[in-house]
Amino acid sequence: MRYGVLGTGEVGRTLAGRLVELGHEVTLGSRTADNPVAREWATASASRARAGTFADAAEAAELVINAVSGQVALDALRAAGAAHLDGKVLVDVCNPLSFEGGLPRLDPVDSDSLGERIQRAFPGARVVKTLNTVDFRVMTDPGRVPGEHHLFLCGQSAAAKEQARALLGDLGWPAARVLDLGGIAAARALEMYVPLRLQLARALGHGDFNIEVRVAG
Repeated sequence: MRYGVLGTGEVGRTLAGRLVELGHEVTLGSRTADNPVAREWATASASRARAGTFADAAEAAELVINAVSGQVALDALRAAGAAHLDGKVLVDVCNPLSFEGGLPRLDPVDSDSLGERIQRAFPGARVVKTLNTVDFRVMTDPGRVPGEHHLFLCGQSAAAKEQARALLGDLGWPAARVLDLGGIAAARALEMYVPLRLQLARALGHGDFNIEVRVAG
């Protein structure tokens, strides 16, 4: 497939790199066409890797992954262009985090979520929230954590969630370990878990952990 990954941080580069390794074509998007981090990544990766603007990445893609910082996500998607997102699955992996006094803070929180804001701002896109509850290394290598631990997704479109499941399968997440939490409003719960995950990472000293959901009966 052709993927567009928005964001040149560790999350974006890790996801983009793994997708290239799996044989997909990937454009890593940033604010400017000459972003040195994106260009270095594309040069070091296979011929299927390209660098460009947010708009270049979204236009070329069959599926778009939003991996920018949550505080700038809407601006980045506006730069990508609604016309380039219409009808496409938009996998949102970011969290609306800021840090005050060293502690994580969410904005929005409780009565709204970044996933919902993205869906409202880009009604033609088919937004699926997933992958935001694990460390970026675990996103592409779930085997770093032993056991039958779980990932979550949510979104309005059943077909879009199936496409997202296929992406997750490529990344090593068996279908049985991906739990569908319903519509995009469930992104509130997925995002509100993240401060706890960050506190756990601080206490444990690493990010190689995840949730396993055990069901009675």
